[in-house]
Amino acid sequence: MEARICNTRITLLPGDITEQETDAIVNAANPGLMGGGGVDGAIHMKGGPEILKECKSIRRSLPEGLPTGEAVITTGGRLRARKVIHTVGPVWSGGERGEPELLAKAYRSSLELSLKMGLKTVSFPSISTGAYGYPVEKASRVALRTVAEFLKKNKGIEEIRFVLHNTNDLKTYENALTEIVH
Repeated sequence: MEARICNTRITLLPGDITEQETDAIVNAANPGLMGGGGVDGAIHMKGGPEILKECKSIRRSLPEGLPTGEAVITTGGRLRARKVIHTVGPVWSGGERGEPELLAKAYRSSLELSLKMGLKTVSFPSISTGAYGYPVEKASRVALRTVAEFLKKNKGIEEIRFVLHNTNDLKTYENALTEIVH
């Protein structure tokens, strides 16, 4: 599914984010930035040791780890994407501990970094909906609303892809995008 928000194409597709040929892919990282499970582990494994090397360098200035909602950038290593934007989404605790705001901040921080670095195409996973337990239905709305609000105020990104791991998540994002653009 595709839609336009201002001058930016929003694309929803099923697949493997590590296979995306965009300027950057976004990693749903953990605060330690050292890889892990899910999307984070797959990106580190496929991208190779250059990503981990840069993450270790970044960690030297962040002894407590990357704060939730913040974003940093590294090389894409052996990935098709030139860069990896690492952001930490919130762990779902029922929605009463600022999770929607923190999730929105993770998307916004990633988009701000994309603009700052002159990136034109960015691929996102569904941040926080795996091991962090954020319900996909709620997360999709936060993600797409945040992206739409950002694009209405900022120019320069040509395409944003949401690469969804399974057909249920894809359908959920399609429903949310339909609500937001219509």
